[in-house]
Amino acid sequence: MTGLIGGSALVAVGILFIILGYIIYRGAPALNLAFFTERPAPLGQTGGGVLPAILGTLTMVGIGALIAIPVGVGAGIYLAEYGRGRFAEVVRFVADLLVGLPSIAIGAFVWAILVVRVVGGYNAFAGGVALAIIMVPIITRTVEEILKLVPNSLREASLALGTPRWKTILLVVLPVARGGILTGVILSLARAGGETAPLLLTALGNQFFFFRWSDPINTLQQPMAALPLQIYDYARSPYADSHTKAWGASLVLIIVIGILSIGVRLAVRRSNLQR
Repeated sequence: MTGLIGGSALVAVGILFIILGYIIYRGAPALNLAFFTERPAPLGQTGGGVLPAILGTLTMVGIGALIAIPVGVGAGIYLAEYGRGRFAEVVRFVADLLVGLPSIAIGAFVWAILVVRVVGGYNAFAGGVALAIIMVPIITRTVEEILKLVPNSLREASLALGTPRWKTILLVVLPVARGGILTGVILSLARAGGETAPLLLTALGNQFFFFRWSDPINTLQQPMAALPLQIYDYARSPYADSHTKAWGASLVLIIVIGILSIGVRLAVRRSNLQR
């Protein structure tokens, strides 16, 4: 049984490395300084880059994270620490339903509300909201399960000292479960960063990226590029050079998600060392 379990783990990891290796093999020839610093060239022409798509992905994933992390962590804390009765079961059911809901359905919902009725056009904010809806249930269920693993003896010791329950959760339970919560957040970021269908219906895409710090609201009300959208455009092109760029953009997307994950982990580790 140990051999079978070890073999299953080896197969799972092996498949992952095969996929990563193939993407690196196909995408590495497209990577150069211009690929990271220039906007896409017209289809059929060589050169160009994916800078607007990188900035757009970071912007919309950032919007989604700002919305989803507080909501998801709060909902997870409620389910783990306070959730009892029918209302908690409804929240769990809705979270599980959203996890399995096709992302295109979420994109269609956000399109019908924000794109059609509120803003009146494709926009980056709608894309961020769609990604947030995808992220919330992942964070919620992960936080709930991680908090359930925290020993009750820690809670009881804090409560016995007269510490209020909310302060016990904030200062005792959450720091212990910080690693697991971080894992859920990173998992949700990786899932949202690779979504294409919701962004097709909300952000649409844009070959340019102009972020006006003096007027960020107007910027977020415009269509915006994203790496999954750029990969889609390159992959459906009949030109071989565009296919190479599609593999390169896929590799860049993996690099961006990897950098975000490593950055968050390093920040948390530094915070733990300072404590």
